[in-house]
Amino acid sequence: MEQRISLITLGVPDMEQAAAFYEALGWQRAESPDGVIAFDLISQTLGLYPLAALAEDIGLPVEDLGTGAMTLSHNTRSAADVATLLAKAEAAGASVLRPAGEVFWGGTIGYFRAPDGHIWEIAHNPFSPLSDAGAFRWNGYGTEAGG
Repeated sequence: MEQRISLITLGVPDMEQAAAFYEALGWQRAESPDGVIAFDLISQTLGLYPLAALAEDIGLPVEDLGTGAMTLSHNTRSAADVATLLAKAEAAGASVLRPAGEVFWGGTIGYFRAPDGHIWEIAHNPFSPLSDAGAFRWNGYGTEAGG
């Protein structure tokens, strides 16, 4: 696993209220038609996602996520890498919460809970290719140089 966090997803009860907070800090939304509010950071993205939908996506009751629920996401270069990294995490002591699988938006994801309790998403998003150096950006790097 490369040493980086690609996407930080915060489960929030009111997406527009949460987005207004970040916009008040001067952040600008990235284009995102799929129900996520995204703010590109330097080589990372902060995503806001409905708390109930995040719990359903992970496969846990909302009550298990508590206040301030979030996932740390590591994006991969290929769909096959998702299962490989989940297996590596499990071998290192993590609990796989959702095995690698395709999702409605065209990518591949899986989730694990680290021994310290933090939940990670491992994802391949074919619409957000990483830079040659592995940097993540919500709408991808394409063929231009970057990162």
